[in-house]
Amino acid sequence: MNNWPEGWHGDNGGDRYGRGSASAQPEGARVMRQVGRGPGVGPSAPPRGGVPPQPTYDDGYGHPDDNFNSDYNTGQVYGSPGGGGPDGPGPRGHRPAPNWGRRIKWTAITVVVLLVVVSIGTYFWADSKLKREVDLSKVIERPEAGEGTNYLIVGSDSREGLSAEEKKRLRTGSAEGKRTDSMMILHVGDNGNTMISLPRDSNVEIPTFVGSESGKTYEGTGRQTKLNAAYAEDGPELLVRTVEANTGLRIDHYAEIGFAGFAKIVDAIGGVEMTIPEGGMKDPKSGADFEAGKQTLNGEQSLAFVRTRYALKGSDLDRTKNQQKFLSALASQTATPSTVMNPFKLYPTMGAGLDTLTVDKDMSLWNLASMFWAMKGVTGGEGKSMNMPISGNAANGNLQWDEAKLKTLVEQLKNDEKVTVTE
Repeated sequence: MNNWPEGWHGDNGGDRYGRGSASAQPEGARVMRQVGRGPGVGPSAPPRGGVPPQPTYDDGYGHPDDNFNSDYNTGQVYGSPGGGGPDGPGPRGHRPAPNWGRRIKWTAITVVVLLVVVSIGTYFWADSKLKREVDLSKVIERPEAGEGTNYLIVGSDSREGLSAEEKKRLRTGSAEGKRTDSMMILHVGDNGNTMISLPRDSNVEIPTFVGSESGKTYEGTGRQTKLNAAYAEDGPELLVRTVEANTGLRIDHYAEIGFAGFAKIVDAIGGVEMTIPEGGMKDPKSGADFEAGKQTLNGEQSLAFVRTRYALKGSDLDRTKNQQKFLSALASQTATPSTVMNPFKLYPTMGAGLDTLTVDKDMSLWNLASMFWAMKGVTGGEGKSMNMPISGNAANGNLQWDEAKLKTLVEQLKNDEKVTVTE
C-alpha cells in the first residue's frame, strides 16, 4: 500500500529524482555522509504531481545547514578524547604498541611454574622408585656418631632384573643370592670429602649380631673371614655391623647397586670414555678384552672392566683402583649439561640407577644427591681417594688392615679433619 498522496509514487514521480536516473538533478542524497532537515520540514504532504520538500544536505566540505551539528560523523569515537581510541589521537584502527615488559613478565612466570611442576613431579617419581629395604636400626652396639656423614656404598653382583640372555652376555653367572663386588666408605664433611675403598678380601672378624630376618642373636666367636662373607651371610645389616665393629666408624647411610643397574646407566649416557693402560686388558672370567689406549666402553664392557681381577695379576687392590678410576669417569660424564638438561637422557639414566638401587630406610633423595655429588667431586680430584691402608697378609691369606693407620684415619674422619693418612 502506498502512503504517498495520489499521483506520487516511485514510478511516476516527475523526473524520477533519487532513483538513479541520468538527469542533472544532484545525487547527494545517496552519497553524502551528513543529512539534516531544513527548517519547516515536517510531515506535510507534497503537492500533487510535484516533488515533495527535500531534506537539506551538507556536502561534507564545511557548508552545513544552520541547524546541522558539525560534530556528527566526523570519525570521532565518542568516549575517547581526540577520536583516536583509548590511547588518544590517531588514525582510525590504530593499535597501541605491545607491552613487552608485561609479556616478558608473564612468560617468565609461566616458565617458572612449569619448572616447579616438573621438578616436583620428578622428585616424587624418583622418590617412589627408591627401594628403602635396609633397616639400620637392626644393627647393634653401634659406635658414636661423629662429624660429617658416612655412606657405605656397595656394588653387588645381584642379578635382579636380568634375563637369562643378559646374564649370559654380561657374564654374571646364574648363582642364587648376591655378593659384594666392591665396597667403599664415602665421608662427606666440611673439610674435604674422602672415599676409601675396602678390598673384599680384607680380613675382618664377624662380631655378635642380630639376624636381619630371624631377629635371633648370633654370638661372635672371633671368627675371621673375608669382608664380603659378612654380606653373603646376612646381607647389608651384617655388613654394616661388621664394618663398624672392625673400624669404629659409624655408618650413617647405605647404598647398593646391582649389575643390571650399573650396565644400564652406562648405556643410558651413551658409554663411558676410559684409557686402558699399556699392554691392554684381557680376562676371560669377567669378559674384559681391551686394547691399550682411549676408548668408549658400553654397559657390558664397563661391567667387565670394573669386575676384572685376573688381568691384574689377581690383585684386589689393583681392582679397587680401577673401580675408582671408572667411577670418576662415570660421574664426570653423567653430571654434564648434555645429560642433566636433556630429559631424553636424564630420565633413562635416573631410571636405570633407581631401578636397582637399594638404600637404607632413612635415605632421602637429598642424601642420595649429596652422596652422588660428593662422589663426583672426589673421583674428579676434589677430595681424597684411597684404599684402606694394608700392612700385609693375615694367616689365612686375607689382606690385613694397618691398625695404626686405621686408628688415625678413623679419628680424622670422626672429627671431620682433613685426612692425612696414606695407603
